[in-house]
Amino acid sequence: MSERVSPTERIRAQIDELFGSDRDLTGVLEEVGRLGVRLLIQSTFEGEVDAFLERGRYERRSEGSPGGSRNGWQPGATIKTTMGPIEVQRPKLRRTDVRFCSRLFGKEVTRTNALEALVISGWVRGLSDRDIEACLAEVLGPEAALSRSTVSRICQRIRTEFTEWARRDLSDVELDYLFLDGSHFKMHPGAPAEPVLCAWGIDRDGKAVFVGLSAASAESTDAWDDFLTGLKERGLKAPLLGISDGAGGLISAFEVAFPTSLRQRCVIHRLRNALAKVSKIDQDEFKADWWAIFNDIDAEPGEEAIAQARQRADRFVAKWADRYPGAVKCLTDDFASLVTHLRFPAEHRKRIRHSNFIERTFGETRRRVKVIGRMPGETSCVSLVWAVLDRASRGWRGVGHTPATLRHLAELRHQLFHPTTIEEVNTEAVTHAA
Repeated sequence: MSERVSPTERIRAQIDELFGSDRDLTGVLEEVGRLGVRLLIQSTFEGEVDAFLERGRYERRSEGSPGGSRNGWQPGATIKTTMGPIEVQRPKLRRTDVRFCSRLFGKEVTRTNALEALVISGWVRGLSDRDIEACLAEVLGPEAALSRSTVSRICQRIRTEFTEWARRDLSDVELDYLFLDGSHFKMHPGAPAEPVLCAWGIDRDGKAVFVGLSAASAESTDAWDDFLTGLKERGLKAPLLGISDGAGGLISAFEVAFPTSLRQRCVIHRLRNALAKVSKIDQDEFKADWWAIFNDIDAEPGEEAIAQARQRADRFVAKWADRYPGAVKCLTDDFASLVTHLRFPAEHRKRIRHSNFIERTFGETRRRVKVIGRMPGETSCVSLVWAVLDRASRGWRGVGHTPATLRHLAELRHQLFHPTTIEEVNTEAVTHAA
């Protein structure tokens, strides 16, 4: 069979072949049962890849979707089941923005971690410890199921780990880029969905860092101010750049907390705002022209790059302003904050011009919560969201560095946080002359 055929298609072909054979029916059904279990697990695995890349096999990548492509399959995990060991194939991906980490068989998954993931999944769905124990008994068999006390210990450990994480010292965390976003969950009886505020960043070594998480009653200035103040009190220093959507409360709080930092408005969020004002017949062309403003800027980072983007934006406005003035205002009103990323190294720009990365991870938790409608309380909600994000963050990628990017970021850091005064210039000149 062709190497381009997916593992699930191969398994289905094997099942069809078995039913078409002259073998004893009992033996056929036993083998089909094993293949059925393998097909279910493999289909889930392939579905994770589709969700990770935001497209199915042979579908073209759309603008704004994650980078990366499929590159075949390789031998993966062997899973012990009551029907014997089942082997699944792992995907080979290349040029991805972040490392793919399966929810089923992520990096460094042990039996304890896998069972913990099952407990988290059940807890997210609002199940009690007794419910989770019963579900595991159905899946693993009564003799293999976790006891209720074990389930309780896992749940309590998650709460304890989150509490310790939320209080840890941040004075050693030095960020170049800080991403801020919120996601809404129902966690109080009779109340609408309320936000969980999240912060993650990329440090000076280019590594991704999960920074903070906290519940709030609204994405107001006061809520974000309290969240950011808490991070600063624990030692977090000002980043070079803050990346967020256009929420007024978040922007106001960020500018108060980090007045010398630059701010980038999420280009993808703003595009969505603009597309909401554009007829469907023109949306594809409008979107292509929008990205043409920001992509493939070949001028020097800083004012030259921004000037090039401004020239492209002028052409965009001339083309679309008469037909969709409201949509065009989404660009013109926020142009300065949309092009801040052009002051940074070209190699980093596609990672730092939007906040959708954390949004995709939040989406996994939101999809689970839709099943039950409401989280089992605020404490459980935040602990569980943290558990999902903490485990996902182990597969997040940062950015690459070269001597040129490090030098450029160091210069920006000096300009923003240590501007040279006349006295310093004179002192430096005298010292150099001596």
